[in-house]
Amino acid sequence: MAQRKKKQSMEWQHIGSPRPKKIRVQKSAEKFLASIFWDQGGILLIDYLPKSQTINAEYYSSLLVQFKDIWNEKLLGKVTKGVLLSHDNAPAHRALATQNKLAYLGFQYLDHPPYSADLAPSD
Repeated sequence: MAQRKKKQSMEWQHIGSPRPKKIRVQKSAEKFLASIFWDQGGILLIDYLPKSQTINAEYYSSLLVQFKDIWNEKLLGKVTKGVLLSHDNAPAHRALATQNKLAYLGFQYLDHPPYSADLAPSD
């Protein structure tokens, strides 16, 4: 058995063995983040985070205001018990500014449930 040059491969192979296939790294598709608000009737708001921006309390609070406007437009005077949000424990969701905006808009929220392999939080 002979060892090939380090640049070729780090594997030991027999002299007559075919060269190992080299994996070519391809650029992956760009990632994006979507915030989605929905109710029992379907999707109400989808927001795609602009490139090179992160969600912070200010950004998330502006989404809540957009959602409130859409929610009010959808109800058109119908009687409702209010909005009950289920969101995770992300820093933007737990921030004091977000909590104040939720109270100002009259939204209530559920604490994030513990992980369950057979139940998604939205179920």
